[in-house]
Amino acid sequence: MNRCRTLVAEDEPLAREGLVEWVRRMPRLELVAACSDGAAALAAIRAERPALVLMDIQMPGLTGLQVLRQVAAERPQPAPAVIFTTAYDEHALAAFELHAVDYLLKPFAHERFVEAVEHALAAGTTHEDALPALEAAARAPDDTPLVRLMVRDQGRIVPLHVDAIEHLRSDTKYTAIVSQGRTYLVRVPIASFERRLDPSRFLKVNRSCIVNLDHVESMTPDASSQLVVALRDGTRVTASRDVSKQLRADSL
Repeated sequence: MNRCRTLVAEDEPLAREGLVEWVRRMPRLELVAACSDGAAALAAIRAERPALVLMDIQMPGLTGLQVLRQVAAERPQPAPAVIFTTAYDEHALAAFELHAVDYLLKPFAHERFVEAVEHALAAGTTHEDALPALEAAARAPDDTPLVRLMVRDQGRIVPLHVDAIEHLRSDTKYTAIVSQGRTYLVRVPIASFERRLDPSRFLKVNRSCIVNLDHVESMTPDASSQLVVALRDGTRVTASRDVSKQLRADSL
């Protein structure tokens, strides 16, 4: 059985040791390097050409995002699959834009680690088709408006343009992205989307829902004078009192 060449990059010694141990316990993985900072990770990726990289985002020297952007700029063939690990969920959206296979928010359990690795292995671990997206993300600063993101669909990873997003809603662990009758679940907090979506087109109507105004059919007050936002796909969302008030003030 061919094993997946795997690199670990984590600056916290205990976390690095834990990831190394978990990698060694998976028969389908082969550990080729364990790095403690971004520069070492970049050098090891160049030298070892791993198929899978488990990498912390916040590391000394170069961050995980900077490492992946540099890898993208160098156009490796094939491109490694990346699973990001971090304690800061504000980086999650950037991770998915950079075609990360998954995103582990610390502290995470062994079961969640195995789930992420299985996703990578099921996707074929290498992502030649990811290079255009990686290169675009490599050139873009972290605060640029969101144009597209990568979502999973029945074992595949596919690009989704923001124009096609009808609405987003949050639950305990995921943000559900609804587009053309399909719902995609991503492990990214809805607040991360709010910061990167065009506010002239996307409106956060309440704490857990953002709607694309291009897909809104009407807004009608309910018995409490809060606006019920009706989308073209039949979805109904009640706007908060503050948002309802602001929408009325902005109407002609």
